[in-house]
Amino acid sequence: MKKKVGNSMGQEEKYMDEYIKEISEKIEDKKEYYAKISDKIWEYAEPRFQEYKSSELLQQTLKKEGFSIKSNLAGEETAFIAEYGSGKPVIGFLGEFDALPGLSQKADTTERIPEEKTSDSKYESVPEREKKQNPGSGYTDNCGHGCGHQLIGTGTLAAVIALKDFMKAHNLKGTIRYYGCPAEENAGGKAFLVRDGYFNDCDLALCWHPEQGRRACYGSTKANFRVFFTFYGTPAHASMCPELGRSALDAVELMDVGVNYMREHMIDEARIHYAITDTGGDAPNVVQSRAQVLYAIRAPKITQVKELYNRVCNIAKGAALMTETTVEIRQVAAYSNLISSKILADHMNTYLEKLGPIPYTEQEYAYAQKFQQSLSDQDKNQLPTIARDYFGPKAPEAMKTPIFEPIACQNLYSDLKYSTDVGDVSWIVPTVHLNIPTFAAGTALHSWQAVAQGKSSIAHKGMLYAAKIMALTALDFLQNPELANQARKELTETLNGETYPNPLPKDLKPEIW
Repeated sequence: MKKKVGNSMGQEEKYMDEYIKEISEKIEDKKEYYAKISDKIWEYAEPRFQEYKSSELLQQTLKKEGFSIKSNLAGEETAFIAEYGSGKPVIGFLGEFDALPGLSQKADTTERIPEEKTSDSKYESVPEREKKQNPGSGYTDNCGHGCGHQLIGTGTLAAVIALKDFMKAHNLKGTIRYYGCPAEENAGGKAFLVRDGYFNDCDLALCWHPEQGRRACYGSTKANFRVFFTFYGTPAHASMCPELGRSALDAVELMDVGVNYMREHMIDEARIHYAITDTGGDAPNVVQSRAQVLYAIRAPKITQVKELYNRVCNIAKGAALMTETTVEIRQVAAYSNLISSKILADHMNTYLEKLGPIPYTEQEYAYAQKFQQSLSDQDKNQLPTIARDYFGPKAPEAMKTPIFEPIACQNLYSDLKYSTDVGDVSWIVPTVHLNIPTFAAGTALHSWQAVAQGKSSIAHKGMLYAAKIMALTALDFLQNPELANQARKELTETLNGETYPNPLPKDLKPEIW
């Protein structure tokens, strides 16, 4: 199919409206089907690199739709690529489906009530096996989708299926790929796929994420290292012969103090957080011979993260010296900063304007209002700030409803404070990151309130809306392959001679930790 180009702007608008109608109908006709898939992944709630049932469900769905499947990629059992079509351009869609530990929550409840889960999985023995093999791994079966990855994975699924059907109906050439990307949370699964070359022949990458408003932003994200510091000391009876002991827990605490003092002497945009993952046991009368802390080190650029990482390592070595212990330093993940494609974002924002606001019912507004009232006072106080960040001078209008609609975001450039492994993809492939609301305004990502709203009709509507925007954007580039060349040229100019930093250690393999 060749792109329909009319003799006037009016004719082009007519054809665009036809595409919007056809793609939208293909997605809406299966909306109950996609809602069930999303809800099933919500129920599975599987953590990083263990998304066995979620990955299998998505693969089987795509296989039935005529996609070829390659799985178990880059050492990640749950990673896969589903492909349809042939030739250029090759357009990638990034699907995620991992959940977060500690966020199990009953759906649609405005009180903190963990969900009681049952398992019908052949992988039911995984939790106990992991706990035995790696007691400090942090594995938990008490997970929940507090970041909306069940919606991301399924919305992206809906986009590629609709686009595949459109390509088939109109004999449109090109290749579309669904990248099944595990472990976005904490482990940066896409970085391993990038390192192993699975994006080398890809021309574009599209993805989306639940957020507070509708926009395809031009912003960046923070680069991020995840690093374990494990200290080893000497056990002893803490009362009878403390002089014989050397406390690994003391070393962890001294390290944390040292890093906290370092905060005054690093750039304002940097962030460092930690979790003590092994305190050395629960017996205070035994000097702890092993203790462990996990650090997340963030900054706007990978080079800045590397500098901070070296300083944190020196602090760890100093803590070991002070306590006469030894320290093992093990980097387990790395995320590069995001480089946004303005060309792709502009096409997305055109369709955001054409599709207009997501229509909600009075019942859905009441549902969102109920959850907004459940937020903490601190979260409620942040609402005006969030609204200003997204909508600028139109913030008061956005705040009239408990979901940030009906206007689209005004601030399209933003330096985002979180990290994502989409950043690694964006260094080698022109990439765009779409934001669509799927919950009550003010709902924090990684919160139980986000989990509770994950099966709502609001969430499903946002998911399908994102699918339409991604499919329509990809359609522009399939119909006019020259646009892909322009996006590639834009990325080259943005990099200005820089190359992908590949921040993963060369010998690092994906692992459950």
